[in-house]
Amino acid sequence: MKNTKKLFDPNATEPMPLSRSKIDLFLQCPRCFYLDRKLGISQPSGPQFSLNMAVDALLKKEFDVYRKKKTPHPFQQKEGIDVIPFNHSDIEDWRNNKKGIRHLHKQSNFEIYGAIDDVWVKPDGELIIVDYKAKASKDDPKTFLIPKTQKTGGIKNSEKYKIGYKRQIELYQWLFRKNGFKVSNRAYFIFANAQKEKESFNNGLDFEKHLIAFDGDDSWVEPKLKEVLQCLKSDAMPESGHKCDLCKYRKNAFEVER
Repeated sequence: MKNTKKLFDPNATEPMPLSRSKIDLFLQCPRCFYLDRKLGISQPSGPQFSLNMAVDALLKKEFDVYRKKKTPHPFQQKEGIDVIPFNHSDIEDWRNNKKGIRHLHKQSNFEIYGAIDDVWVKPDGELIIVDYKAKASKDDPKTFLIPKTQKTGGIKNSEKYKIGYKRQIELYQWLFRKNGFKVSNRAYFIFANAQKEKESFNNGLDFEKHLIAFDGDDSWVEPKLKEVLQCLKSDAMPESGHKCDLCKYRKNAFEVER
């Protein structure tokens, strides 16, 4: 699929937009990233997770009620956290996928951006980045961020998204710091877990909210941006990421077709 978004040009003076998701693509598979951001050949688009998006939208509306009041949400009080939803004039831009919170990384000339779900603020003004997730699992909520492993000890491919969750929130922490905010290393995930024990659907799903704390470390961001720049400047196609299914498919299809 030909990508119509702005591609990398080593001679360009105008900054190149680079989203949080594209940085994560580089971390997953440098070859797929190179094809996308330099050659304009993007991966096939996946399905829209409409149910997750609906939960996300409703949680934002729920916390926005208390954001306007500048008072704590009952969920925050229940969890014993001394915070309130952060009421800032740019909150809607920060949550907009086409805008997000942005920072011009002058060393690479990348304009890094990402769309957040929520920000909470402590009494001392320190910000806490919050991300919403929806799932339906019988697992202990305490394990929602812990990837399951294979018998050999490696992380299961199907569980690697949990590592991506952590990188996602760390990049948001980095972006807010670069915008001059004081940001706590402590972040939170709100997992809205659909309950499957009901006897019938009855035109509704019941969700339980679980708060999972995570202490982020954004020290990887700057070194990885340098690697991203080196990758795009190179004339050589980079190696595929470890166990990249799309690269395997392309390779197998090419061998059959030729």
